Amino acid sequence: MRVAAGVRVLALCTLVGTVRLANAAEFRVYTTGAPAQAVKTIAADFATQTGQTLSFTVGQPATIRQRLAAGEHADVIILPRELMTRLEKSGALRAGSAVDLARVGVGIAVRDGAKQPDISNAAAIRALLLGARSVVYPDPGSGGGSAGRMIARMIRTMGIADAVKPKLTLKSAIGGGVDLVAGGKAEVGFFNISEIVPIKGVTLVGPLPAELQSYIVFTAAIPATNTAPDAAASFIKMLADPTAVPAWQKAGMEFMPAAPAQK
Repeated sequence: MRVAAGVRVLALCTLVGTVRLANAAEFRVYTTGAPAQAVKTIAADFATQTGQTLSFTVGQPATIRQRLAAGEHADVIILPRELMTRLEKSGALRAGSAVDLARVGVGIAVRDGAKQPDISNAAAIRALLLGARSVVYPDPGSGGGSAGRMIARMIRTMGIADAVKPKLTLKSAIGGGVDLVAGGKAEVGFFNISEIVPIKGVTLVGPLPAELQSYIVFTAAIPATNTAPDAAASFIKMLADPTAVPAWQKAGMEFMPAAPAQK
């Protein structure tokens, strides 16, 4: 096992070493918020090994798509699989470059020091939503709120949308939604786990129970406009390599074995 891991790391280092000789220009990564922490951690190793200078644009999926459509240049983009599939079909990606990286589920956040609620099953989640003074989750209609749409659908299915609406704030994690929980302005928040983990002042109570959980798979790909794809392919290889598992796990995401993105 150790020998196999060592061979894998050596092969990866050889590849990124080749990229160091080929291209040391600024390397632009466009990513949505959920995978951003893990991506930046892995990118630090990539920068050290290749000499690349990396820059990051972090935003909601729809915003990233709009900026790329307006002519902004990216070497690698990381977005939810469903959006990446549409981009691939439109010809916006280099054929065969999309690779699934990791997935994330929805978690429940409360302010540090607050009593942690029961989230053990669907009935407990329903009781939490009805009993909380204030609730925050991403806006389902914000142009990129996959988690928000899932949570809104869950609440409608429970038949409590009208009861929850008066105490509801719709705000993305990028826009400060988790910070509302940290500041005591919302009693409970529902967000992608990876967007709760890095925020100071909040406690991740845990994930939604299995019967309510829904995952978002994040995929990396190379835009069709990238004229120097070798470095991008190398970076994606590093993101998808098993040696990156600790970075994904620390960020609250579940690593997926490297494979071409599913259609």
